[in-house]
Amino acid sequence: MEVLFSEIGKLIGTDNEIKFGVKMKELGVLSNAYLLVQDGVIAEIGEGLPAEIPENHIKLNGAEVLPGFVDSHTHLIFAKPRYNEFVLKIKGATYEEIAAAGGGILNSAKILQGTPEDQLFDDAILRVESMIRAGTTAIEIKSGYGLTPDAELKMLRVVKRLKEYFPIIIRSTFLGAHAIPVEYKNNTDEYVDIVINQMLPEVAKESLADHIDVFCDTGFFTPEQTDKILKAAIKFQIPAKIHGNELGLTGGVQVAVENEAWSVDHLEYLGSDEIACLKDSFNKQYGGTMPVALPGTSYFLRIPYSDARTIIDNDLPLVLATDYNPGSSPVHSLQTISALACTYMRILPEEVFHAITINAARALRMESLIGSFTVGKRADFLVMKNKDSLYSMPYYLGQNQVSRVFVEGLEIK
Repeated sequence: MEVLFSEIGKLIGTDNEIKFGVKMKELGVLSNAYLLVQDGVIAEIGEGLPAEIPENHIKLNGAEVLPGFVDSHTHLIFAKPRYNEFVLKIKGATYEEIAAAGGGILNSAKILQGTPEDQLFDDAILRVESMIRAGTTAIEIKSGYGLTPDAELKMLRVVKRLKEYFPIIIRSTFLGAHAIPVEYKNNTDEYVDIVINQMLPEVAKESLADHIDVFCDTGFFTPEQTDKILKAAIKFQIPAKIHGNELGLTGGVQVAVENEAWSVDHLEYLGSDEIACLKDSFNKQYGGTMPVALPGTSYFLRIPYSDARTIIDNDLPLVLATDYNPGSSPVHSLQTISALACTYMRILPEEVFHAITINAARALRMESLIGSFTVGKRADFLVMKNKDSLYSMPYYLGQNQVSRVFVEGLEIK
C-alpha cells in the first residue's frame, strides 16, 4: 500500500548519521514537507509535493512530524510497584540501604517469582500502550526481576509474546545478573555460575534474548564477574549492554568497552579515564560503546545526574532512556526524560532529540531501520500537537505533546 503524508510544517530528523558532540545540535529539517510511504517503509521525502499523488493522501495541516522515539533501556515487566520504598526514600533511606534490607530488586524478584506469566503479560501490555501514546515506537525490555532460571525465562517469554502482540519494535535483554539473591550473598560466584551454566544456555536455546546485561556496580557484580558472564554470552553470539557506574567509579565502562558492549548505561559517575575509554571505543572495529544516561533514576533516587554535558563536550554521542522500572524510575515517557535532561543535565532540546531517536537506535544497533527519516527505513513517526515540539516537550513537564502515532505508516489508535 502507498500513502502520502503532505502539508507537514516541519519534518525533523532527516539526517541519517549518529550524532557526536557539537553535531548533536544540528537538525536535519524539511519545511512544507511530504512523506511517501510504501508498504510500511519510507519511499520518498521532500518539500512541496511529489510528482505523482497516490490515492491514499493524508494532509497534516502544518503539523510537525518527528521520528518515533526509541527507548533503549527499560525494566517494564514487573509484578507490583514499590510504593512503600518510595516513601522510605522520602524519609531518607538510600537505594543501597533498601537493597541491603531485602528491598529493591530482591523485593520485586520475590513477588514476580509467584506471579503467573499471563498476569505479567497483561500488565506489560498496559505499560507498553502508555509508552506508545507518549511517542515511543521502539523499546528494549530487560528481564532481571526473576533471579531464578524459571522466573528469568518466564520474563523473557513475556517479552517474546509482547513482540508478537505489538507492531512496534521490541528488543529483549537477558539480565539474570541484576542482583545477588539472598541465599548467594556469601557466595556470589556460585550465582554467577548459575547465570552462565543454567540460565544462559536455556535463554539461547529458546532464542529469547537479543542482548545480555549485567549490573556491574558496588554491591552487585564485580568487573571480573561481569567479564566472565559477557564472555560466556559471546559463545552464543549474544551482544552486551551494561549497567555501569550508577553508584560509583566501579569499572563498568572499562569492562563494557573491553567486551565490545553496544552501550553502557547509567554513568552517574564518570571520570577522565571513563571518558577516554569511551572515546577510544569508537576507534575500534565494533563501532563503539554508546553512553546512555538515565535521568529518571537520578531524580527518583536523588543521586548525581550523569555528566552528559561533559560527554557531549568531549565529542561523544549521548543516548537518553527512561529506565522504566518499579523502584528507581517509574517513568514511561521519554518526553518526561527530555524535561529532566534539559533542566538538570543542561542538555539542549536539539541534543535531547538526537539522544532519543537516531543515537538511541544506535544503542540497539538498529539505526539502519529506525531513528530518522531516511528512504528505506520503517515509517515510524509522530505527529506533534505543537509547532515548536522540540521545545514544548521539555517545557510543558508531564504534558503529552504527541497527537498521533504511526507505525509502518499505519496510525496506532
